[in-house]
Amino acid sequence: MQMKPYRIGTRGSPLALAQALETRDRLMAAHALPEEAFEIVVLSTKGDRVTDRSLADIGGKGLFTEEIEEQLSDGRLDLAVHSSKDMPTKLPDGLDLVAFLKREDVRDAFIGRTAARLEDLPLNAVVGSASLRRQALIKRLRPDLSVITFRGQVETRLRKLDEGQADATLLAHAGLKRLGNTEVITELLDAKRFPPAPGQGAICIEARIGDDHISDLLAPINHVDTHVALMCERAFLGALDGSCRTPIAAHATIENGRLSFYGMALTPDGSVWHDIRTEGPAADAAQIGADAGADIRGRAGPAFFESWV
Repeated sequence: MQMKPYRIGTRGSPLALAQALETRDRLMAAHALPEEAFEIVVLSTKGDRVTDRSLADIGGKGLFTEEIEEQLSDGRLDLAVHSSKDMPTKLPDGLDLVAFLKREDVRDAFIGRTAARLEDLPLNAVVGSASLRRQALIKRLRPDLSVITFRGQVETRLRKLDEGQADATLLAHAGLKRLGNTEVITELLDAKRFPPAPGQGAICIEARIGDDHISDLLAPINHVDTHVALMCERAFLGALDGSCRTPIAAHATIENGRLSFYGMALTPDGSVWHDIRTEGPAADAAQIGADAGADIRGRAGPAFFESWV
């Protein structure tokens, strides 16, 4: 019997805490455990502390997980809760993503101050976004727009918008829903026209490989279709050497044992892109994603990827 509380590692932003609490509540319900059986451990990461530069400039996605993963690896934490889209494709030795909660809406939310819709923004308007994917997709649709880097927590980005630093910004609809802050949205962008980041909308749980007790604890809350879809999207990202230096979109869905996948890679200025739509048995999810990434890499050629550096 577990005598000490399960220690759940998380970042300290309101959204990260909401995700950790949702995970805890699902575990409590699945195992009929009291709240005292869990401890939420809040850790500060370099990605949270350094907000004046883009992630690409300071090292990439792993900056949101490094401190948490150190404590997970050495046993100070039992599990860690993350936004799937923040996770690098290569994890530290001995760690793996062992469970995913049911995915929320994958769409991006447009929040406009001078126009309610992206296509209605004035000529040469300014859009704030920290995501290279969003920046590239914005420029693909509206080359006239100026895109500046907006980093920080959701509340920080909305404050910058209210201060007039930009005419609009984009945030994940899933995050705004989890924060109960959807009233700020002025347009939900269609996922076919503005495809999401790999993993967007999905909460993942990281644990030590071989820790059967924690794997058994997490098994009842793992949403299989989300898990399978994310295996495909992360394999696609991995085949393209995905990091925060790469404007990549990916979305996999599962229906009746079949997986449908759409992926896109863009140059940072949005002027050139390659995409792919494919499907196959859900059991082949990782292979489908890897093959799709290899297809795009082959069609694009090495010069395309040089623009990402």
